[in-house]
Amino acid sequence: MTKTRKIPIWMAKLGMIFAVLGPGLITASADNDAPGIATYSMVGSTYGYSFLWLIVVITIGEVVIQEMAARMGVVTGKGTADLIRERFGVKVTTFSMLCLLLANIGTTIAQFAGIAAAGELFGLSRYITVPLAALIMSFLVLRGSYKHVEKVLLLLCMSALSYVITVFIIKPDWGEVLRAAVVPAFSFEAGYILAVLAVIGTTITPWGIFYMQASVADKDVKMEDYPLTRTDVTFGAAWGNIVSAFIIISTAATLYVVGISVESAEQAAMALEPFAGAASSILFAIGLLGASLLAVSVLPLSTTYAICESFGFERGLDHQFKDAPIFYGIFAFIVAVAVAVVLIPGIPLFQIMVLSQSMNAILLPVLLVLVLKLANDPLVMGEWRNKRFGNGMAISLTVLISLVTLILFVSPFIV
Repeated sequence: MTKTRKIPIWMAKLGMIFAVLGPGLITASADNDAPGIATYSMVGSTYGYSFLWLIVVITIGEVVIQEMAARMGVVTGKGTADLIRERFGVKVTTFSMLCLLLANIGTTIAQFAGIAAAGELFGLSRYITVPLAALIMSFLVLRGSYKHVEKVLLLLCMSALSYVITVFIIKPDWGEVLRAAVVPAFSFEAGYILAVLAVIGTTITPWGIFYMQASVADKDVKMEDYPLTRTDVTFGAAWGNIVSAFIIISTAATLYVVGISVESAEQAAMALEPFAGAASSILFAIGLLGASLLAVSVLPLSTTYAICESFGFERGLDHQFKDAPIFYGIFAFIVAVAVAVVLIPGIPLFQIMVLSQSMNAILLPVLLVLVLKLANDPLVMGEWRNKRFGNGMAISLTVLISLVTLILFVSPFIV
């Protein structure tokens, strides 16, 4: 008779950790997708180190917002869209889903712009790479084969670590870097305000909130295991934003100092020359392509799920088109609009990526207000509703974004 081997306690605990960890790290790492890299490169090359303080503030804000979403997922076992429909009714749900759709269409456009920019670095026309990528990735997603290529794409995204290596090669003035990280700087110039919104919008994304809560709910995390999820969220946000900061530092130390303000993929790739030399364009293109393909595989589908979940439409890849026409129709609409915009002749790819993130930030307060109300509702969260610190940080962030947006629209009329 074969004896059953008993699993050591430490191995069981390690297995539990790996089962729970993941959504926070993935969500935060996704900040460094194609529009994220474009935004941080533009900011570092145009404004030097002056945005590092904002990265510090946003890191704290991202931890608070994502922790809220994760906690709601654990307590309720439901996604954000589900809770919004249940607690606020059809009108509020319709408005919030419209904001989500607009933000995510903008971000999907930015991802296809990243694919186009990466292809052009290899000498390939966007009129070939963008439609081809849309067809291939849609096929993989709709056939449920995406998981087979996910690990490869994640590996390509690791090229963002080359910015960390680059910074230690060029050895910037660390005193100046530290000073910029703790001393706030601000300008009322329209370009600067748009850049502030873009940095916020590429770090704390509307889709990230929905993804975080849905992922935790799907994992069926128990409250006794929640401390691990909180650790995942905190570590993920910290790690993702450390890489973001290094992108700013590397572009500031290599391009800003010589007066080059990034407006194209070719210019952005120059920041990696101290590390990769002549291969910097190839390294940059690989990272941009991997990040973009990863995002276009997830973003349109997650948006479609959220909208269908909100209004009770049939959803899921296990349905035929005739059984879930709205589900497949929304997915096709998002991809088609994004591809069509990127294929407009002469459209500036890097500027599109950055502007899409500014729009993310402008639309973000709508969702933050709803998430805050849900996280403080005793009927939804019971004893796990928000504490004073979390509320203070989330409210401050919402007010900051709203104020910066107001300044953006008012500043042209101020003499």
